[in-house]
Amino acid sequence: MSVNPSPWLMVGALSGFVSVAGGAFGAHALKQKLPPDLLTIFEVGVRYQMYHALLLCLIGMLPLSPTVRWAGVLSVLGTVLFSGSLYVLALSGVRWLGAITPLGGLCFLGAWLAVAVAAYRLAYP
Repeated sequence: MSVNPSPWLMVGALSGFVSVAGGAFGAHALKQKLPPDLLTIFEVGVRYQMYHALLLCLIGMLPLSPTVRWAGVLSVLGTVLFSGSLYVLALSGVRWLGAITPLGGLCFLGAWLAVAVAAYRLAYP
């Protein structure tokens, strides 16, 4: 199989960049400003963004198919809903935003399942 990276690789790399920047921001700028519980929430958002940035890079190396596209879309949507809601919750203290976080988690699950289906289809055409 030849590798022809898709735009998902670039999206993953940019998301990884934002995740590293967010981690540095949390460790240096927010450490003295947020209470420990909100800082932990922020750090969970950063961690899951990085996990899924790496997933997007993997997705970017797979041959494009509708299943691979869904994996990318779900991973990005999951990052926005999961990590994004945690970032806003941590920075604003608005607790009801935590209700959005599980929707992002469901998107993450769907993305991983779509990658598994795409990998299966590559292995067993």
